Amino acid sequence: MATNEVTQQRLLPNRRILRYTFGERIMHWVAALSYIYVLVSGLAFWSPRLYWMATFLGGGATARYWHPFVGLLFTGTIVWMFREWHGDMKHTAADAAWDKTIKAYVTNDDEHVGPAGRFNSGQKQFFWVMFYAGVVLLVTGLVMWFVEYVPWNVSFVRTLSVLLHPIAALFTIGAFIIHVYMGTAVVREGFSSVIRGEVSEDWARTHHPLWLNEIKTQRK
Repeated sequence: MATNEVTQQRLLPNRRILRYTFGERIMHWVAALSYIYVLVSGLAFWSPRLYWMATFLGGGATARYWHPFVGLLFTGTIVWMFREWHGDMKHTAADAAWDKTIKAYVTNDDEHVGPAGRFNSGQKQFFWVMFYAGVVLLVTGLVMWFVEYVPWNVSFVRTLSVLLHPIAALFTIGAFIIHVYMGTAVVREGFSSVIRGEVSEDWARTHHPLWLNEIKTQRK
């Protein structure tokens, strides 16, 4: 689908804007739910003190069986997101200016936050952290899943995978916590936009004015 056609589909009556298409919302929630599953099950396996978390997933044996499969599902959605959004995730001069106002963004001082496009610099950073960490989790996870196929003369690959897998996971956990906090507690209407897909024109003007201007330009 051409970019102009996508932009035109984002215009709705009553000064509403379609921020996320139905497909994008499905993609987001599949990624979120699959990530939460591998997060909880992974933490349960990581430390004996957290093993109790496996009870919420049907027990240790059940969680151990499904962890790698759901991990593949999560990786698949990461690839899906990359296919759909990689063009929107490129760092721009506007993002560099936005980065300088990060304190105002965190403190919800909207008047002093730099203008952003469809995704602000923080959202782009979250995307790339999850993408690259997801690649590391996939590769190291496959090594540990099929460890019997790793030759003994390259046993360091096993050790490296055991070390890198939780390190990559910790990066995603930190990014995920920030992402959820900013989308629910700081930026109002941000969470509802990934449920209904819509935002008000005023919200777009406040948080993503460059994106709003692009939409209006396409409409003319």
